[in-house]
Amino acid sequence: MDDLDYGTTADAAPDPVRTASVEAARRALTSTGVHLMPPDALTACTGSDRQAWDRFCAHWDDLSPDTYAAEGGTCRLRRFGRFSLPADTGEPSLLPHVAFVQPKDTNPLYVQVDRHFDPLTDAFVADPVLLSLLRLLGDLAGGLEQPAEWSVMVHPFRVIASADGQGKPTPEGLHRDGVTLVSSLLIARRNADGGESSVFDPDGKQVLATTLSEPGTLLLGDDRRTLHQVSPIRPLDPGRLAYRDVLVTTLTAR
Repeated sequence: MDDLDYGTTADAAPDPVRTASVEAARRALTSTGVHLMPPDALTACTGSDRQAWDRFCAHWDDLSPDTYAAEGGTCRLRRFGRFSLPADTGEPSLLPHVAFVQPKDTNPLYVQVDRHFDPLTDAFVADPVLLSLLRLLGDLAGGLEQPAEWSVMVHPFRVIASADGQGKPTPEGLHRDGVTLVSSLLIARRNADGGESSVFDPDGKQVLATTLSEPGTLLLGDDRRTLHQVSPIRPLDPGRLAYRDVLVTTLTAR
């Protein structure tokens, strides 16, 4: 992983810095439908130190094969979990594990198909970085809608590519998730070329194109009025595997 300056929990940025970062993200989401939050802003918003971040990243070594993606030739590991996030308290609560079903008219590969993934581990659910991130996303989504409660879906992914097979982070291509806010947090990239994230408006105009390359970068989108996709990854060194680890989190107004 790249060397990053995450600061420390003890000297985390004061509330005004977090407030400014949240306001900037809200403005961008309401004006263009997309926002790219850099790692230093994410650190200011979550107060996570380097040790906490490293512990959080370690959860990506405990994911399970995605058999549905494998049917299309993509090697992808993942887990899945649901939370409720009341707007008044901002405190996430884990919900019972169920199959993941995408809404109608969203993902062209898996529309209204029950997909069964292993649940999040207990350690992942209790991780302070995750909980702080969910609170942050609730604050950001509050600039788009103001429900009493958010329905939150959490998807840690690892996409793997070899020299003779590209890894497809979004095998379904350009799509929306049928939610209010969609986010993608880069956890790690190793030996990977490609993986460009593109966001489009409903008329097909590209709003943003960026390659998440620095761990801690958070891409946010108003899913109600944008579509997104990520290009395949390939190994820089063909003698080694390429990895792209991300956390995709969505919030839907309830």
